[in-house]
Amino acid sequence: MALSIGIVGLPNVGKSTLFTAMTNKGGLAANYPFATIEPNVGIVPVPDDRLDALAEIDHPAKIVPATVEFVDIAGLVAGASQGEGLGNQFLANIRETDAIAEVVRFFGDPDVTHVAGKVDPLSDVDTIKTELILADIATVEKAIPRLEKEAKRDKAGVAKLEAAKKVLAGLNEGHRARTLGLSDDEVEAIYELHLLTMKPMLYIANVDEDAVSAELPE
Repeated sequence: MALSIGIVGLPNVGKSTLFTAMTNKGGLAANYPFATIEPNVGIVPVPDDRLDALAEIDHPAKIVPATVEFVDIAGLVAGASQGEGLGNQFLANIRETDAIAEVVRFFGDPDVTHVAGKVDPLSDVDTIKTELILADIATVEKAIPRLEKEAKRDKAGVAKLEAAKKVLAGLNEGHRARTLGLSDDEVEAIYELHLLTMKPMLYIANVDEDAVSAELPE
């Protein structure tokens, strides 16, 4: 069993540094935007003492632990969903991951440039959220003509089309698909679209060394 997690964030927030720390696999960490061009992929086994206990009972020929795959993509910028900063191709690399980890810059090192010229975590989070929503809008709008044809053939197609239209309306209002209160059937109906905003999000604050215990915005 494997879990895949895409690592996202603006340029120079520490994504590749996190990737290297999590996977013990080198990723290019540099003080300039788009240092990561091709996605870095690392697979990490998950330690589980229960496996050893089970192995003592069953004596298998091989013990295979669960794994987590991390995919580190280039930093996203405003306009990424329309291709700014090569954003489109990078977003495609995480469409089929199970979850997204967003690295958010809180540290204030003047030697590490910020694409917006100042450190503003809340603004950075909003930028990434907006780009993921816009990318999903493009995905759903592209899919709807095909879903309309499927809806003419069977009830399953009708369900997919209705779910897609509901999600599109929510996205256009600035809401992530995951927050729209979709039923299990609706989630299943749009699964094939691999929407970025349907994935669980984990926010990782990259703080200054002396601020590890500091209170952060919710």
